Amino acid sequence: MVSATCETHLKEGRGTWIEIICRARIGALLVVFLLSFTGCVLALDNASVIPPQLRGVGIDQRLNNQVPLDLKFRDETGQSVTLRSYFGKRPVILSLVYYSCPMLCPMAEDGLLNTLRLVNFNIGEQYEVVTVSINPDETPEMALGKKAVYVGLYGRPGAKQGWHFLVGDEPAIRALTESVGFHYNYLPETRQYAHATGIVVLTPQGKVSRYFYGISYPSRDIRLALEEASNGKIGNVVDAVLLYCCQYDPATGKYDVVISRLLKIAGAITVVSIGTLIFGLSRGGHQS
Repeated sequence: MVSATCETHLKEGRGTWIEIICRARIGALLVVFLLSFTGCVLALDNASVIPPQLRGVGIDQRLNNQVPLDLKFRDETGQSVTLRSYFGKRPVILSLVYYSCPMLCPMAEDGLLNTLRLVNFNIGEQYEVVTVSINPDETPEMALGKKAVYVGLYGRPGAKQGWHFLVGDEPAIRALTESVGFHYNYLPETRQYAHATGIVVLTPQGKVSRYFYGISYPSRDIRLALEEASNGKIGNVVDAVLLYCCQYDPATGKYDVVISRLLKIAGAITVVSIGTLIFGLSRGGHQS
């Protein structure tokens, strides 16, 4: 702000040198303002510019899309397998990483492991987990090493048969990632991959059911997604009620409570309770 003294001098036109100083101060303030404004615009513009390495990277939701189950990969033993080997009976959690990743992929797999340890369903019994490397140069030996670590830390019977670690050729990897909307870029200068993190829940028939983003997932939401993907074939009455009261939000990848459905259940419980009370009172009156 210009001082009151300067404002007075400019209005009254007192003294040439004072007027010059005051006008100079106003000009300086204008310059500072313009520079600050320009800096903000440039900052906003730079924020909107995506580095070349990250262009196209992300996850597009392709709900209900069919994953090509005839794609061939190699499992941790080196055996040639098709994706169909892991489908047909139970829902599947698909995790797309690469085994030589120095930071992000281990964090994502650790987050998945920690979540699955909190879910009451067991890998290999109620659902399968398929972890696929997006790096075509990686080997079954690398997959075996990762499986030994995560199956060992999971520590439940059946996980060895239910958690699968795969490697594959570039065409098969691209076909799989494209079917679920998982986009990534290879960075030749660092020999690494720029990619998003998240997991995909698939139905027993291999259709995309739900997405979860990040490196940590709510265990309740994972349980609900597995129950939903199985079409109610796993879980219990409580899961069915929770699933009825909650609705999946594709924008957030979470299940949000639907108040109207919750009120319907509360109303039904109230009606049943009142009916039971009336029936009990009437029975008591007849007995007396």
